[in-house]
Amino acid sequence: MGTVGFRAFLLIWIGQLFSVVGSGLTSFALGVWVLKETGSVSLFSFMLLSATFPAILFSPFAGVIVDRYNRRTIMIVSDAVAGLGTLTMFILYSANMMEIWHLFIILSISSVASSLQFPAYQAAVSTLVSKEHLGRASGMVQVADSISIIVAPVLAGFLLNIIGIRGIVLIDFATLLLGITALLFVKIPHVQKPKEAEDKNSIWKEAAFGWRYIAERPGLKFLLIFFAISNFLLSFFNILLQPYILSFTNERVLGLVLSCFGIGMLLGGVLMGVWGGPKQRIKGLLGFGLLSGLALTLAGVESSALLVAISLGLTAFFMPLTNGCSQVIWQSKVPLEVQGRVFALRRMTALSLSPVAYVLAGPLIDYVFEPAMLENGILASSAGLLFGVGEGRGMGLFITIIGLGWALASIFGYLNPRVRNLETELPDHDATIEMVNEPLVQVSE
Repeated sequence: MGTVGFRAFLLIWIGQLFSVVGSGLTSFALGVWVLKETGSVSLFSFMLLSATFPAILFSPFAGVIVDRYNRRTIMIVSDAVAGLGTLTMFILYSANMMEIWHLFIILSISSVASSLQFPAYQAAVSTLVSKEHLGRASGMVQVADSISIIVAPVLAGFLLNIIGIRGIVLIDFATLLLGITALLFVKIPHVQKPKEAEDKNSIWKEAAFGWRYIAERPGLKFLLIFFAISNFLLSFFNILLQPYILSFTNERVLGLVLSCFGIGMLLGGVLMGVWGGPKQRIKGLLGFGLLSGLALTLAGVESSALLVAISLGLTAFFMPLTNGCSQVIWQSKVPLEVQGRVFALRRMTALSLSPVAYVLAGPLIDYVFEPAMLENGILASSAGLLFGVGEGRGMGLFITIIGLGWALASIFGYLNPRVRNLETELPDHDATIEMVNEPLVQVSE
């Protein structure tokens, strides 16, 4: 798992970079299409649900599949399923047959495929990259996501006027093929299968194993709760961000502000990739999480594009450092042969509250926060003195509350001794013992 293994990881990373940018193009274009066709924010929220909820439901079984079978094959199959969905969208749109319900079905199927892709990819990284370089590898994965956030909206907005949705969907399909091609040229080591996996009728028990593994290790359990709370808060933020910025400025400024978020995330990912993160990962995770939350509070204080851009840039800068430290902890502490199930349950739990936020965001803003922060609202004489009153100020207050909640979650996480001492109480796995006695990963000839 030295130079050859890292070279294999690098090839996979390049393929996934193209794939995630292509997916970002389609995601942006479809969001625009839904809003233009329906004008319904509710249907837009339902599109987000279709892209996430099936993955949450299927994640326990996805983890079993990842641990039972070859992880490279699983990644290829999941990319292929997503590619078929993309091709189906192209055919339907070309024939003028595309309906909203078609989109929901396709996104749901692709969501299930993504529930396989995530744990397979993360577990593959653990087998390809030595422990001392996991931080850098995690940083590179964050960089790929950051590039997508920066490039995809700008490029998609430009391409929509030239090649339309059909052309963008074809580009997405081509990037998926690049991702699959990269996987065909690498080998990923097989991992010793656990005894319970030998019983092919125990899929329900295996699906529950990931949760039992986490529940028996309090540090990991409370760390997972921290991320579930953080993702719950950030799901509100994802819904509110665009309407909040548009409440006091225009679409052009919106694009520039969102680019600041992507640039911040890219710089944080690059730093994580070069630095590898602090030696005490848990302190880095919670410390950078605290800084992200505090930075986010500034975005809601005033209707200023400059202040929001600075706030989002700082928030995004610390996020890859938080996520990178977290990823290294999980990859170092969880044995290779059970990472598929554990990582799948980890993703499921971390995202489990997001659908609740998607459902609650609209009513809370429309019927609680925005009315309360109007000139004669119930909070105008209190919170209104700091945040101002009028359109958008309810959303601003809510965003500041989100940031404070995130910061408090980081503080409470550090105050929990099981989380604070996780790295010393839970030993690293021994990859050399868990690996099957086969040749190390190598790029195929």
